[in-house]
Amino acid sequence: MLTISALARRFGLSRSALLHYDRIGLLRPSGRSAKDHRRYSEADATRLEAICTYRRAGLSLEVIQTLLTDSRRLTAVLRERLTALEGEMATLRGQQRLVAGLLQEPGLLEGLQAMDKATWVALLRASGFTEADMNRWHGAFERTAPDRHQRFLAFLGIPPEEISGIRDRATPSGHPSAPGDGTGSGGQTSSPAES
Repeated sequence: MLTISALARRFGLSRSALLHYDRIGLLRPSGRSAKDHRRYSEADATRLEAICTYRRAGLSLEVIQTLLTDSRRLTAVLRERLTALEGEMATLRGQQRLVAGLLQEPGLLEGLQAMDKATWVALLRASGFTEADMNRWHGAFERTAPDRHQRFLAFLGIPPEEISGIRDRATPSGHPSAPGDGTGSGGQTSSPAES
């Protein structure tokens, strides 16, 4: 059995964090010493490891409590968190662009974004994609997952008006998520990724 101090050290937490977890019922000690000190088992340590993992993923203690009592919700909760992270990242990228603009030094953004439109297009070209392949790729993405296509284009740092144009050209009718073969409308030959 581990003392509260030993368990806290093992996970890089403070004693007060473990006391708080005990108070809210998130992690109760399995036993007590003769002097009524908390004692934690290896099962408690395993539970704390899960708590720490979920905390690093940005989940609240309330959500973690729910997951620990009903693991069937894990996939849904993690998908929700992933969607929230995508939104947070898009907001942060927008703030980066704004700050660089306020500083009047757009070059500051170079190297900050792991993937941008130019890098993505270059990667596709290096992989052997032609203009028609890129059009088909965007068309299929738009047809099968329009919301994800939108988020991916935003992730590349493409401005909203340009995203609208790419998505319009990715569908034969010019409307996002319309059925079609995904090759673009009006015999368009330029890649939506390069628009």
